[in-house]
Amino acid sequence: MPGLGKSTTVVGGVGVGERGQPRTTHYCGGDTSVFSAPTYRKVSAIKREMDPMVGMHIAPSNSPRFGVKMKVIEKIREASAKEGRVVFSFEFFPPKTEDGVDNLFERMDRMVAHNPSFCDITWGAGGSTADLTLDIANKMQNMICVETMMHLTCTNMPVEKIDHALDTIKSNGIQNVLALRGDPPHGQDKFVKHIRSKYGDYFGITVAGYPEAHPDVIKSDGVASLEAYESDLAYLKRKVVDAGADLIITQLFYDINIFLKFVNDCRQIGITCPIVPGIMPINNYKGFLRMTGFCKTKIPSEITAALERIKDNEEAVRAYGIHLGTEMCKKILASGINTLHLYTLNMEKSALAILMNLGLIEESKISRTLPWRCPTNVFRVKEDVRPIFWANRPKSYISRTIAWDQYPHGRWGDSCNPSYGALTDYQFMRPRARDKKLHEEWAVPLKSLEDIHERFTKCCLGNLRSSPWSELDGLQPETKIINEQLGNINRKGFLTINSQPAVNGAKSDSPSFGWGGRGGYVYQKAYVEFFCSKEKLNALIEKCKAFTSITYMAVNKVGNWISNVGQPHVNAVTWGVFPAKEIIQPTIVDSASFVIWKDEAFEIWTRGWASLYPENDPSRKLLEEVQSSYFLVCLVDNDFVHGDLFAVF
Repeated sequence: MPGLGKSTTVVGGVGVGERGQPRTTHYCGGDTSVFSAPTYRKVSAIKREMDPMVGMHIAPSNSPRFGVKMKVIEKIREASAKEGRVVFSFEFFPPKTEDGVDNLFERMDRMVAHNPSFCDITWGAGGSTADLTLDIANKMQNMICVETMMHLTCTNMPVEKIDHALDTIKSNGIQNVLALRGDPPHGQDKFVKHIRSKYGDYFGITVAGYPEAHPDVIKSDGVASLEAYESDLAYLKRKVVDAGADLIITQLFYDINIFLKFVNDCRQIGITCPIVPGIMPINNYKGFLRMTGFCKTKIPSEITAALERIKDNEEAVRAYGIHLGTEMCKKILASGINTLHLYTLNMEKSALAILMNLGLIEESKISRTLPWRCPTNVFRVKEDVRPIFWANRPKSYISRTIAWDQYPHGRWGDSCNPSYGALTDYQFMRPRARDKKLHEEWAVPLKSLEDIHERFTKCCLGNLRSSPWSELDGLQPETKIINEQLGNINRKGFLTINSQPAVNGAKSDSPSFGWGGRGGYVYQKAYVEFFCSKEKLNALIEKCKAFTSITYMAVNKVGNWISNVGQPHVNAVTWGVFPAKEIIQPTIVDSASFVIWKDEAFEIWTRGWASLYPENDPSRKLLEEVQSSYFLVCLVDNDFVHGDLFAVF
């Protein structure tokens, strides 16, 4: 907001062999639709818009509440009840170019890893960026997986367009809106009342607060008259108390005393809701002058003097901006206010540096509620179980399950028959920056299978930052622990795309393995997923006979199946134990989902890698041959205490 208001049927047989061990079973044929797994009934978009909670599975009151969805006001109230807890959030704006949007999503991904309580996205005056804002808000909530607040400006907006925007974000599971009056300053109280009357309590409604009064009533000398300031406060009270808003976020400011006086004045006239200070780090001198001039923000003389000395040194200006932002936030927190909203201007370094200086985030300790990041929309509020196969392609998994109206909670096996969405171009779209990186790292001449092995080996050793099979950037922390073993098997022609090491009771706040918060212990079974030739698979199966704790599933592109487990088969490979809670098992291996995943995994050979080469290129032909002849295999070592999964290779 800077400038707030301005703008089962089974093919084949399965049985138990000698000594109770599963008997290896072969399934042949291309029809994989016979496999069944959890089904989550699809619900029409129209029905979902009418009732976003339709069909939701509500957990028992004593169930663990990982990833529970809350409106922003609820998060702030919860934090206020815990002494010393600080809530921080980020604001972004819609970029003007496609490349800019791609870059913004990558930046959001990195920043959201630090667990802001929410992020918001701005809206152009009169709805000038409406479609883009709606699209970005949807992706923030459902793909970036952060609680999202969308700005909505009522100026020059017909009520039908406002309602369309609200209906759209409601259908996408978004519950938070920042209602702005725009320019000129009138009608916002009616705007808030309209939202409340039509949507009840579904939306958490935030409004803008102006510590120095709205820019339109600030005089040429940079100060609003007392009468104008008090009129602005009275108007704010009508918006909050009378109209039904929940929360105030302020315009940017640089004079802490002005902000603290504003908060006190609000309290004096009966405004009791949380007031969140809006902090804009200074990133460059000209931008600072432009923004403060536009918003008519008062600049203390000491800040003006400090910037005047360094205005031509951009690095010095940025360093000063970080120092100033840190000191401002310290004073705000010392006053008893426990919320900070950072206007990022789509830049991450200064905002994150301020939070690090305050001790609110640590680069090496990015906490996770679950091993994977869950969308924050109301439809997936209880989701806490997923197949491991999409671990490196979480956005693809979300897109293929977006039509479910119930999501696995507690145990994957509570339901049967999955209805994954079909593969579309969406699952294979890449941001331009990532596409460029793939071209640089993977579009090399391939003259033999050994050249393919080398690409996979370099990727597992961390020498490549990208992979056609991953939406993520670089190696994950836990992968680095086993990357030498992964490199060794890739050199042998077992081309890995997903893995995790065994973990036996690591603390739940471990930087490499932790999730779920402090006080618990997490466990993992060793897992590896790879492509290999039929010959190598046959040899591997023979070796597996000596490793009774290892289970495997293998399938080729046309659906020929080989496994030593029965059907259906669900195996928890990640779980956590936390005080006074049930066991959480967020990651599973599921035979039916594996068969569905294999279509996507094999398709990446051509659409994700071979497509980087020109038509008729020999490298492209080699990749297509591998795709048509190799098997996709996953191995689990069920002995997470003494097992050695890589010994079988």
